[in-house]
Amino acid sequence: MKLYLLSKKVFILVFLFSGYMAMAQSNKVTGRVTSGDDGTTLPGVSILEKGTTNGTVTDADGNYSISVNSGATLVYSFVGYATQEVAIAGRSTIDLVLLADVTSLNEVLVVGYGEVQKKDATGAVLSMSNKDFNKGVLTSPQELIVGKFAGVSVTSNSGAPGSGSTIRIRGGASLSASNDPLIVIDGFPVDNTSPGGLSNPLSVLNPNDIETFTVLKDASATAIYGSRASNGVIIITTKKGEPGKLQLSYSGNVSVSTPVKYLDVMNATEYKALVDELALTGVSGITDADKAKLGDADTDWQKEIFRNAISHDHNLSASGSIKEIPYRISYGYTDQQGILKTTGVQRNSLNINLTPSLFDGSLKLSLSAKGSYTNSNFGDAGAVGSAVAFDPTQPVKDGNDLYGGYFSWLSKGITNGTGNPVAMLEQTDNQGTAKRIIANALVEYRLPFFKDIKVNLNVGLDNSISDGYNRAPLESGFIHSTGTLTGRDNTYSGKNKSELLDFYVDYSKQVGSHKIDLTAGYGWQHFYREAQNTDSNTLQTTNFQSKSENFLVSFFGRLNYNYNGKYLLTATLRQDGSSRFSEENRWGLFPAVALGWRLKDENFLAGVDQISDLKLRVGYGVTGQQEIPGQYSKGRIRENFGRRTAGIRNRSG
Repeated sequence: MKLYLLSKKVFILVFLFSGYMAMAQSNKVTGRVTSGDDGTTLPGVSILEKGTTNGTVTDADGNYSISVNSGATLVYSFVGYATQEVAIAGRSTIDLVLLADVTSLNEVLVVGYGEVQKKDATGAVLSMSNKDFNKGVLTSPQELIVGKFAGVSVTSNSGAPGSGSTIRIRGGASLSASNDPLIVIDGFPVDNTSPGGLSNPLSVLNPNDIETFTVLKDASATAIYGSRASNGVIIITTKKGEPGKLQLSYSGNVSVSTPVKYLDVMNATEYKALVDELALTGVSGITDADKAKLGDADTDWQKEIFRNAISHDHNLSASGSIKEIPYRISYGYTDQQGILKTTGVQRNSLNINLTPSLFDGSLKLSLSAKGSYTNSNFGDAGAVGSAVAFDPTQPVKDGNDLYGGYFSWLSKGITNGTGNPVAMLEQTDNQGTAKRIIANALVEYRLPFFKDIKVNLNVGLDNSISDGYNRAPLESGFIHSTGTLTGRDNTYSGKNKSELLDFYVDYSKQVGSHKIDLTAGYGWQHFYREAQNTDSNTLQTTNFQSKSENFLVSFFGRLNYNYNGKYLLTATLRQDGSSRFSEENRWGLFPAVALGWRLKDENFLAGVDQISDLKLRVGYGVTGQQEIPGQYSKGRIRENFGRRTAGIRNRSG
């Protein structure tokens, strides 16, 4: 009786709580959004309930309607206008006036070896800050910008947890060499080669630690990176600490992923009917012996290999200053399950940034270290294709101990049959671990006797170590040689290391209507890679080892000229010497020039309020490609410009 009364109370509480939630969701807000410049309505304004994914956009007349929780805050955003947050405070109608974001033109863009104001940029440069990134449980930085940049395509390679993505800026530029853009993290150009054990070389970064993404698209903007810029450049900056008291921040979220739709395939009844029909025609060659191999089960193989996946993400950060040294330290943990059974990834990440300033601001330091430890379970992606093709009349398990209890076509004498999808997942142990750290120090010193000159030094190290294995027991019926079970034992390990030194001087001067910014510098980067792989079964064992090393030596310069704030000129020149090429083809020269005209600042457009910004630009540039296929051979770099780099490996042609 007590149990009955308790159940009744619980039911009443659940009923009341459900009614409360229904009431909380019933607030409907309508309104119109207009421009603060001329009062015209604004179509396409994004309106989002803060802290949720619930949102809408204004129609052609600037009107909107959205249902939100009581006490919600609405976030209004539109390109060229300042984002506004408005608490509904019990209102059902909210008309809003958006103000033009005049500060966006003064936004500073991070470009190669320096910065430039957005209004003064002459190349095709796009930038986005963390407030505009995609939201959710994201394990990879590139997921932040999917669909965000015009001309930038981000396509997931497999959809598996932690998997990498194919990034293309204005399409591909090569038929045989790499088409991946150059990635620069806090001034460090990273090697896009993964040592194994990790399906995404960018996963060293926790998406929650990223402050901005900047994309350099055209040759006039990317030529400053010379022989690595033919596919565009993506510059990533991470969050830094601000002077002040200690601030702690925590964010966490949980998400559920589920298969939305399966491929339409035959069930067991339909499949048997098709086999009978084909056997009657005699064209297919199906015999009674073949029909006898059909089973009595009705298995939906796609539903057997997919699942509802639960993922969670946690981030803790601390920022402030200690003895006038600003700092930011963050730790992140991500556990993401894949909808394909047995797949998943767990990542621990740590990000440390120190930004002290000495000698009354003449000396600025930026010290950063980004590390990650990742465990990945890759499963067997081949099970997806097998699930679509496998006979639905066969059971997942038939009790045959010879194949671990799983059904296998070998039990019916068929040696070329499709592998059992469930067995492929449950009998495969395919795991990898990866450890990576990127650390660098940027030093900026403004000469006390010549305030217009800044000396910059950037030194860094990128080191990654990984190992893993892909194993399946001897009784795995999907691994055999013409019917003879072989099993699988594949182990691998790898190590990648990159060392960086950049030294450049910047001269900036404003004289009347003339503004000049001149940069000149020297760059050196060393890459080292090694890999080991052992693949064995009951029939044979193969071993593979590789080691490669290459250097990149560079001289670069850039001139930014601005006359009267309206007429812009940017000229860059870079010379790269890459040990990937033979000595007679080692050096390349990469020039670029771009012109800009700020039409909006001319008198004939000064009174046109409908135009917030208008700039005409034209550019030309030459970029290169050193990520070419082939093998390394021993060689030496010649002495050039008084430097000596010896004992390296270089491309044979």
